[in-house]
Amino acid sequence: MDNSSGVGVLDKAAMVLAALEPGPATLAGLVASTGLARPTAHRLAVALEHHRLVARDMQGRFILGPRLGELAAAAGEDRLLAAAGPVLARLRDITGESAQLFRRQGDFRVCVAAADRPTGLRDSIPVGGQLTMAAGSAAQILLSWEDPERMNKGLLKATFSAAELSAVRRRGWAQSVGERENGVGSVSAPVRSPSGKVVAAVSVSGPLERLTRQPGRMHAPAVVAAAERLSQSLRRSS
Repeated sequence: MDNSSGVGVLDKAAMVLAALEPGPATLAGLVASTGLARPTAHRLAVALEHHRLVARDMQGRFILGPRLGELAAAAGEDRLLAAAGPVLARLRDITGESAQLFRRQGDFRVCVAAADRPTGLRDSIPVGGQLTMAAGSAAQILLSWEDPERMNKGLLKATFSAAELSAVRRRGWAQSVGERENGVGSVSAPVRSPSGKVVAAVSVSGPLERLTRQPGRMHAPAVVAAAERLSQSLRRSS
């Protein structure tokens, strides 16, 4: 069966990625499994590495890169958004505060779904709104389980510390008090893909006069339960 798309360089890049699916490979292994000339295989693998589609292991062998996992997570976003509406509405009704779902996009976190408190003083974040990765409980969640290099880079400008992220990983949720905006608090928990990767953060946010300076005591159980329901929805649809 002819698997050619008519675009030779893409076909060859796809061959390299397919050759890495079973596990790590040396350059000689790539040449053997793809049938490509050694210079071509090397040039393509290095180019794919530049785009994080390929990486290297501790022995210097080529492996599938982290960008593939990020793209796979993004492919699951429609399923996540389909489940998010009722889960966020229930979380809002339980806590009495606005609820949001955030995903990381580069140096920002983006609100991809929200259920606002209908009346009274509230923290309203529009769908599509971009917020900093340097402050807030959702930023803590989206950074806590990153690989060490990305985590350390994110911590350079953050208002929270590595020790605080360690505590987040230990207890499974994060809280913030006036980090992103004076007078506003929040609580967040991770949504995980079927593989266990953190792909989003569920949050509730509102004024400190209601959330107090320990918002996690009030709302962490409800936020964690909502995040788990969304994680379950991804597992069921995988």
